[in-house]
Amino acid sequence: MSQPVSVLSDGTIRRLVEEGRIKIDPWDPAKIQPASVDLRLGDSFRVFNNHQVTAIDLREPPENLTEEVIVPEGEAFVIHPGEFCLARTLEWVEIPDDIVARIEGKSSLGRLGLIVHATAGFCDPGWKGTLTLELNNLTRIPIKLWPGLLIAQLSFMTLDAAAEAPYGSEGLGSHYQGQREATESRYQGAP
Repeated sequence: MSQPVSVLSDGTIRRLVEEGRIKIDPWDPAKIQPASVDLRLGDSFRVFNNHQVTAIDLREPPENLTEEVIVPEGEAFVIHPGEFCLARTLEWVEIPDDIVARIEGKSSLGRLGLIVHATAGFCDPGWKGTLTLELNNLTRIPIKLWPGLLIAQLSFMTLDAAAEAPYGSEGLGSHYQGQREATESRYQGAP
């Protein structure tokens, strides 16, 4: 019999991590919130090469639209007003086939004008990898982003039953499974 769908509490998250059903590496129990886990910013960013294309045609998305920037230890990445870039979490996350997760920005950062994800806030059951963030600076002031700073929170929900074909299953076209850096779009939406 299936169980009701619910958001996992701090105690349940802690237990599932300790049991190895949810993996977060590096793991810091102090990052657990009442119904989520805080995640930190990694050092991998992707910036858009705006000068190389006239438009993004979704029937034939351009390749190499972004360039990876690795921020050296002790340095910051600056996101300018109105700028959009990709980044990754410091933590590697693995989700079992009966749980989904949502990544959300921290409200304190939102109040400073930093948006953490535009649309990619959903993590499928079976996910393994770092999480790519879609960062946008809505202010008129540059924002310095320091690797290691708290950037987002991850909440977990149970499914009514385990997924029959979790993310990464053969035939799904799971483009981002196992990613370790901020990963550019691998969109394939041509009709």
